[in-house]
Amino acid sequence: MLTTIMRLAMALALLTTGAAGAFAQEAGKLIEAAPLAETPGGMQAWMIRYVTQDEAGRAVTASGVVVAPREALPTQPRRVIAWAHGTWGVAAKCGPSLSPRFFEATPALSQMVAKGYVVVAPDYPGLGSDAEMVHPYLAGVDTARSVIDAVRAARGIAGAGAGPRYAVWGESQGGHAALWTAAQAKGYAPDLMLVGTAAAAPPTALAANLAQASDANARAMLTAFLAYSWNAHYGAPLASLFNRTNQGVATRLARNNCIALDASPKLGTVLGVLSVKAALKSKDIGRISPWSALARRNSIAAAAVPGPLLLAQSVADPIVAPAVTRAFAQAYCRSGRPLRWLSLPGGDHGHSARDSVDATLAWIDARFAGAPLPNDCAAVQAGG
Repeated sequence: MLTTIMRLAMALALLTTGAAGAFAQEAGKLIEAAPLAETPGGMQAWMIRYVTQDEAGRAVTASGVVVAPREALPTQPRRVIAWAHGTWGVAAKCGPSLSPRFFEATPALSQMVAKGYVVVAPDYPGLGSDAEMVHPYLAGVDTARSVIDAVRAARGIAGAGAGPRYAVWGESQGGHAALWTAAQAKGYAPDLMLVGTAAAAPPTALAANLAQASDANARAMLTAFLAYSWNAHYGAPLASLFNRTNQGVATRLARNNCIALDASPKLGTVLGVLSVKAALKSKDIGRISPWSALARRNSIAAAAVPGPLLLAQSVADPIVAPAVTRAFAQAYCRSGRPLRWLSLPGGDHGHSARDSVDATLAWIDARFAGAPLPNDCAAVQAGG
């Protein structure tokens, strides 16, 4: 009943004051926080709905999960880690908050909570929530604002005890989101304090990553996600990438598939990926309008990311090209700022965060403590 009343009140506000005006001051407003009955030991959690803004300043309802220690509130507000997830898909059903495996699928969740952190895990716009929109996949500003506003919304949960100081940690798509969050944080949310940014296997230069990633099947699936999303979000024409048949194939791949790292794809998905891969064989979105301009718009420049910064990258990552991440790291280091660089052995993309968890959490702990910044720029510039 309360949820219905709240939704009616929000609808009335839209009608009486106009959507942009009504929500311009509401970014980060907590709409609903539903306690989750079954959580791992030592944790309490809430599924949240909150208000965020897209790049144009329009109100968007987003969702996510907030996890906190199950113990008495400390005398001081709790530190916050915003976890930015990797690619789960672009359909609403792919939101991590909807997954029965959310707790096990979120890297180092138990470790973060055991350290006393509040973990804020947004779905991103269009995932998990009831908003009638297609998820703006790898859209930098939209995603960053949804991460920041989730941190704001978490502060509205009395039992969580979340404070204004936070770190952001993301993997893959979430690494991209983390870097964009850092770039947006100060100007968009002066009421919060970002103490550090950690990004594992982040796609930085989007066109270069799609061109250089060694796994052609993954490139095809991710391009289908991107094409479907940017067609809906920006109006980019699918016809400039695919013939009519493959426009349908790419659309079905995006609408019907959520990523599950430990599950075998269905035959229809395999055939669809092969068809899209063949269609993209001689195409580079970095050279096709308007995709090239959109890719540049949503790539993140090293100069735009304030420190402190940690980057983790597998040396043989088949999805996020290691050379592209290293070029970003070298550009960051040329500015004279210290960088924590974690070079991970092997080529496991999907577990980049788990493979670097101990060093990353130690680095985040040190940022909250105000410890001196480590600097691995000499190794980065030397190719180590």
